[in-house]
Amino acid sequence: MKTNLKKASLLLTGVMIGSKLFAQSADTSATAKDYVKPFSGGGELRTWSIGVHGGLLTPFTVFGRNNRQDFTSPTEQFGYGAYIKKQILPSFGLQADFLRGQVSSSNSHVTTAGTSTYDSYSTKLNWSAALSANFTLANINWRHDRPFIQPYLTAGAGYMNYTPRITPAGGQQENFKKTDNGHINEVFIPIGAGLKFNLAPGINLDLGYQVNFVQSDNFDGYNFGNSDDRFSYAHVGLEFALGSRKKPQMAVHNPVSSMRTEYQWENQRTRTELQQQIDAEKAKNAQLASDLATTNANLAKLTTDSDGDGVVDVNDKCPNTPAGQKVDGSGCPLAKPVVYVTEEDKKVVKDAIKNLEFDLGKATIRAHSYPSLDKVAQLLVDKNFSLKLAGHTDNTGSADLNMRLSKERAESVKSYLASKGANPSRIEATGYGQTQPIATNKTAAGRQANRRVEFTLY
Repeated sequence: MKTNLKKASLLLTGVMIGSKLFAQSADTSATAKDYVKPFSGGGELRTWSIGVHGGLLTPFTVFGRNNRQDFTSPTEQFGYGAYIKKQILPSFGLQADFLRGQVSSSNSHVTTAGTSTYDSYSTKLNWSAALSANFTLANINWRHDRPFIQPYLTAGAGYMNYTPRITPAGGQQENFKKTDNGHINEVFIPIGAGLKFNLAPGINLDLGYQVNFVQSDNFDGYNFGNSDDRFSYAHVGLEFALGSRKKPQMAVHNPVSSMRTEYQWENQRTRTELQQQIDAEKAKNAQLASDLATTNANLAKLTTDSDGDGVVDVNDKCPNTPAGQKVDGSGCPLAKPVVYVTEEDKKVVKDAIKNLEFDLGKATIRAHSYPSLDKVAQLLVDKNFSLKLAGHTDNTGSADLNMRLSKERAESVKSYLASKGANPSRIEATGYGQTQPIATNKTAAGRQANRRVEFTLY
């Protein structure tokens, strides 16, 4: 009784909406409202829309032989859903769908042994979400300003959560799955088709049919045969375009009508009137160009700064100064202050070299070297000196290893100085490996002397 009431309600709703739809007369003023300048891009159209719908869910579909399904007597149930769609091209969009409802049927197939018969099943579709491609087939119309009907096709993939309940012959209804409250999560493939009718600008009636292919044989709670379960959804709904009401909806916009309107508007003026306007504009433009050239010539003398130093050419006594050069009021470079390396500065560097030690075979600076390196960093900050770091090793180990180690030690010192505020762009770190010894490598003292990082301040 409840199922029949639902069917009757849906049928009545469809009839009422359809009557209103077909009773509408053509809007002769629609051309101006739907006009969009040709080739102006999608920004002049509404591309987002939302939809709501309700309809009937049934395990029977238009694909395959329905008498081979696990249950042979379907019962239509009510379902409902919503979607949001982004129209990317006039004939193509992406649509995110949501669907809920219930699917049921009775009279299961009997196994060859004549057992495992179920009276019925009822699967609650707790929720399903899918992303589908939507292909609109008839937005371009050469006969009418606005396409009244838009056929469409959809195909995508989704994920659903459902709860199948089965009723054994002569038994009580029970969950097919005994855990997780009977819930099952599964991938499904929705494929659909339908028609959309334009009720008003930005509002469409949606009549559709969708077949959902479940990627398992658990949807009806009865594993019979070797095919996956499926169910269909026939629905009626409304689609609402989002955005400014002044903009047409892309999915129902007819670009041919806009092109025809553009052509008609352009040809409303006669050739004579158009030529007169062109001649008048040419005369005005010529006079404006002449006045502008004179004004620009006068202003150029007072505003031109060829070398970009902030001093106009009229007052610039030193033209063509390099970019970024600081100049005085006459445009001449400011004298740079001279900074000298003093004996005290050299002593700071010498102490750092003397105290610098690394872990054996590594580029890790030992902690007792930090105080003297801190003084070098402060010196670089205060006087903006440049520093060259040259790493050296003894001949213990391979030449390649020593070259890499010397470079890493020089870079380690550079990184430490930079961490203390020194400008890294003014520090050069180079590794020479074992190629420049200052003592013999045959003694321990000589090798110790050769393992060093030289500091050159300038």
